[in-house]
Amino acid sequence: MDFAVSVFIVFEYITVSFLNISLLSAFIPTFFVVSITPGMCMTLALSLGITVGVRRAMWMMTGELLGVGIVAATSAVGVATFMLQYPTAFELFKYAGGAYLIWLGIQMWRSRGKMAMPEAGAEPVTASRWELAAQGFVTAIANPKGWAFFIALLPPFIDSSLPMTPQLVALVLIILTLEFLCLQLYAHGGRTLRRVLSKGGSVRVANRISGSLMVLVGVWLALG
Repeated sequence: MDFAVSVFIVFEYITVSFLNISLLSAFIPTFFVVSITPGMCMTLALSLGITVGVRRAMWMMTGELLGVGIVAATSAVGVATFMLQYPTAFELFKYAGGAYLIWLGIQMWRSRGKMAMPEAGAEPVTASRWELAAQGFVTAIANPKGWAFFIALLPPFIDSSLPMTPQLVALVLIILTLEFLCLQLYAHGGRTLRRVLSKGGSVRVANRISGSLMVLVGVWLALG
């Protein structure tokens, strides 16, 4: 209880000292709607919730949140504008990430690979924490729509009359909090679907659903 009170006091101090309250009242619902809307990262959380469970999917979320934080912060200071003007290297990175996710999806469809649920009698092969984190990071950082979106949406919520650095830090932390909550909702939804399919003995069906979602994310990333 004392810790929760302390966190609330710190948050209240930050919002009053470094944020425009009227802008903040519009910022939070706007970015919650943005985060909860189905997209590549949420689809990935749903897919991993089905195959590896919520606890292990947390490693993917860690990488994804790091990527989102970088995208949000650099968008606010204009670095993303430069990246989008010189897209060749960025495009190659995006295609490589998309191809990797498509390959993972095909492996999961075939009930093979480290991301798939093991079928009855099969030896489980589990993806490492770093592999999961890298998967989330690449998905977040290589999404050109994410960069463009933050360039368009984040700057209007920054008050030029207030200190820039603490204001930006506070806004990014709020974005990451909203993103994490939405990732949790999708991952728990995937876990629920996994339990339903497992009770029916349909592990292969679960892998194919998850694999299809993974392929969708890969195509989305490559062509987006």
